[in-house]
Amino acid sequence: MAFVIMAAIKALSAAFLNDDFPESLAIKVELLPVIFPLHMVTGGLALLLVPLAIALRRRPRWHRLAGRIAAADVAVAGVTALPVAMVVPVTMGSALGFTAQGCVWLILLALGLWHIRNGRIAAHRAMMVMLAATTSGAIFFRIYLALWAILAHGRHFDLFYACDAWIAWALPLGISAYFMRQNGTWRSFSP
Repeated sequence: MAFVIMAAIKALSAAFLNDDFPESLAIKVELLPVIFPLHMVTGGLALLLVPLAIALRRRPRWHRLAGRIAAADVAVAGVTALPVAMVVPVTMGSALGFTAQGCVWLILLALGLWHIRNGRIAAHRAMMVMLAATTSGAIFFRIYLALWAILAHGRHFDLFYACDAWIAWALPLGISAYFMRQNGTWRSFSP
């Protein structure tokens, strides 16, 4: 949990204190002076708001409030992720990975909202668990990047970065979907 909070704080502060950014991110700040900081702030907040909304599920009034705030935040973070991913990407593979993550995020959010509006609580819960897993990609991306920096000695950065842009979010999403299938969550989706 401490790492999640640290990653969120780093994302929030990086939106405004970005002098030490690597060149690939500094260019994004220059080309997207409003969208990039907005994405950093809302993405950082999503790391805190999504788990908070899930943690409050046993307190309906607070859960609804936290869920609405988290949903609005994720919507903004997801929409802003698309131009951030495509403007001067490190590689086309990484741009596609980050774009796919943003799209999956928005689709899971829309499905989660649709399910709860239609009284399908189990399906809503499943979408939100998968949304949280997709959100965790921001954390895993940084962990894998740090491991690459320690272990790879600078080799094959472009290839690694492109793979990391996909694996960081797709692996937690796949694992969460697998475990929900194993515990019968998918069978409870009948109307």
